Amino acid sequence: MSPPTVSAPALARHGWVQALAAVLTGLAVMVVLAALGLWAAGAADLPNGAFARVVVAAVVAAVGGSLEFSGDAGALARTRAGLTVMPLSLTLSGALVIGAAFLRPLRHRAVASAGELAGWAARLAVLWLVALIGLAFAARQTFAVDVGNGTLSDLAGLFGAAPTVGFTTNVPLTVVFGLLWLAGVLVLALLVAPGAPLPGRLLRLREPVRPAAHAMLVLLLGYVALGLVLALVAAATRGHPAETFALILLGLPNLAWLALTLGQGATWHGRVEGPFGLPMPHVLDQILRTPDVSTLNLRTLTAYDASMWWLLVAEVVLVPAVAVGMAMRSPPGVRAHQHAVRLAVALALTVLMICLVCRISAHYGLSLLGIGDLGGGLSGELFLRPRLWQAVGLGALWGLGAGFVGALLARPVLRRGGAGTPEAVPPGG
Repeated sequence: MSPPTVSAPALARHGWVQALAAVLTGLAVMVVLAALGLWAAGAADLPNGAFARVVVAAVVAAVGGSLEFSGDAGALARTRAGLTVMPLSLTLSGALVIGAAFLRPLRHRAVASAGELAGWAARLAVLWLVALIGLAFAARQTFAVDVGNGTLSDLAGLFGAAPTVGFTTNVPLTVVFGLLWLAGVLVLALLVAPGAPLPGRLLRLREPVRPAAHAMLVLLLGYVALGLVLALVAAATRGHPAETFALILLGLPNLAWLALTLGQGATWHGRVEGPFGLPMPHVLDQILRTPDVSTLNLRTLTAYDASMWWLLVAEVVLVPAVAVGMAMRSPPGVRAHQHAVRLAVALALTVLMICLVCRISAHYGLSLLGIGDLGGGLSGELFLRPRLWQAVGLGALWGLGAGFVGALLARPVLRRGGAGTPEAVPPGG
């Protein structure tokens, strides 16, 4: 008996042309959002035509690329700069578009061979690699630092040490992390999409993994949607619409998913010093702009603004809601404690991902003859990082409780509706 084969029309539906379209569409969405967001933030006024290169650098950062900052101010001066941040609006939009394009030729099928999936993913990876290399070499720029008038300006002129700061891309690291980003997007697309086909040997993973993974996608998108509504209301009622739209287009998930962890009780530590400002609500900037490292959690937020209790309310509503949806999508016979354990693992992994991608670190400074800043506002530091394992543990506890409650709440509906919405299983599968 000959092994099953894939028909030529099936292969044609996901060939090189379709792969090119998927990669170009994903990049186009990220580039457009980056350009609009940076334009709203005022980056269109950058000198020397740097706007386009900054847009490319934002896209590189969004897919995990490595940007390196450097400075030069002559033999007697020193500049330093660094930035670590992922503009997650770009990351999320690119992941959704490329993931959907990856799954589109595979729709309406319950099973796909491992070779077919690997071949389709390889086409995307080859074209994505070419795009990454092009982006990495394009994301390079140097800026002159305006030192203003005064002592620092006089010293810079005396020693011929006009300071400059620039950025380049570490091409090997960008390629490695960019390919890992793509691999993660494709694997998650297969795990999350209810109708995505899997190889026959992996079909058993659908029951324990896919409902929980889909629930986490709904939770993350739900928080982004809630953040979008609040941001639009703030833009309409509190002014500063340009800054708000820059936040929406570049970093809305950074803020929305931070809120998810804070609502669970997680603690973040951070500091804002110098002219840096957080692209976040004023309350966060005020809490973090202190001489020492500040603590950011639900207690410190509500002490500053009592309305921040809505973070806990959102958590109490949204996490059990997705737990009910998870139970509805699971096959009959799955017990409440199994739902609880699966959601605990899924939510802990989701919080771990949030803690890794929502970190922020930025610093810059200028010193001449060992004299730093000279009161000219030419140095600053910003960072925000989580208490990692506390946040992951709290995520697991929330998942355990919500998964159990969600399973109990879904039981009456499942009894009335029968077996819910289990995925189709092919004959013999």
